[in-house]
Amino acid sequence: MLFDTRTRVDVHVVQTGESYPCATDESLLRGMLRLGRRGIPAGCVNGGCGVCKVQIVEGEVRALGPVSRAHVSVEEEARGYTLACRAAPVTAVRLEVCARLAKPFTRAAAPAVSAVPHRPTATTKET
Repeated sequence: MLFDTRTRVDVHVVQTGESYPCATDESLLRGMLRLGRRGIPAGCVNGGCGVCKVQIVEGEVRALGPVSRAHVSVEEEARGYTLACRAAPVTAVRLEVCARLAKPFTRAAAPAVSAVPHRPTATTKET
């Protein structure tokens, strides 16, 4: 039997009140997903979609790769924002899910509108 002896620290998601142990060599998002937990929205899991954007409120994280500037600006990064899939905890962490993505599907869906106006087709008379 193999035991996972990696160092773990506690990660706390403010909005849900849930905490989970996360290895210091895995992303905040993968640590949560590995345990089957929810709290941080998950999309592509590799930094491309921005769905897992969080703000680190307490604690320290280290980058696991570049963070897309399309999702996290330099100014936001300076204020503790990052993508949970691109950051590993160094110490215990408290984080908040980015407010604009906390509930990404709350708007009612608009009816589909065709970009091409409907034109009746020509009909032929039977003889």
